[in-house]
Amino acid sequence: MKEIIEVIALFLGFASWIMIFISLHDQYWKESTTEGSVITTSTIYENLWMSCASDSTGIYNCRDFPSLFALPGYIQASRALMIAAIVFGTFGLVATLIGMKCSKIGGENYILKGRIAAIGGVFFLLQGTCTMIAISWYAANITQEFFDQFYPGTKYEIGEGLYIGWCSGVLAICGGACLTCACKINTPKEKIPYPYQPTSRGHAVSTVVTSHTVPSNYGRNAYV
Repeated sequence: MKEIIEVIALFLGFASWIMIFISLHDQYWKESTTEGSVITTSTIYENLWMSCASDSTGIYNCRDFPSLFALPGYIQASRALMIAAIVFGTFGLVATLIGMKCSKIGGENYILKGRIAAIGGVFFLLQGTCTMIAISWYAANITQEFFDQFYPGTKYEIGEGLYIGWCSGVLAICGGACLTCACKINTPKEKIPYPYQPTSRGHAVSTVVTSHTVPSNYGRNAYV
């Protein structure tokens, strides 16, 4: 049963790790809203790395953000958290592959492999936590600007890249939780009993038997 849980956790962790790259590559982290606009001539959409604009004819143009220090703080923090999530996910995949019982990597020391697999689960939990913080922080700023009546700039709505990031974070947390639960310490009922030693018991029995069957040199009259 634990082997099945470990395989499921590995699949969830790998899927979440792939979805991080899909989310980062997606350009629609936020998209300009059409709320209150009668005629929309262009659409602006951004992610952590670039800003794009497209018109009604389908022609679009993208440009990278010119300076790191000119960016808002939440974008810089989201970049750092997403990169950290990729690093944690990589370590989690490697540790899970080594620590799985069905894997031949790392020998047959199952106690050590179980600890390594639990470390992989912790890495997956860290990956999911970093992803959820980055995505939620970015979405919170979009929502705050959207409902601020005195905000002078362009208002945006949540794009599909954020939803992919949320899915990635949920899968990573589920995979890490499954892996850490599968590698829990054995209960007393699951511990291996002390091995049976028939030789020593046979010797003990034979000793008892011989003690009762040793012939006595004294007769019954010796005790009178």
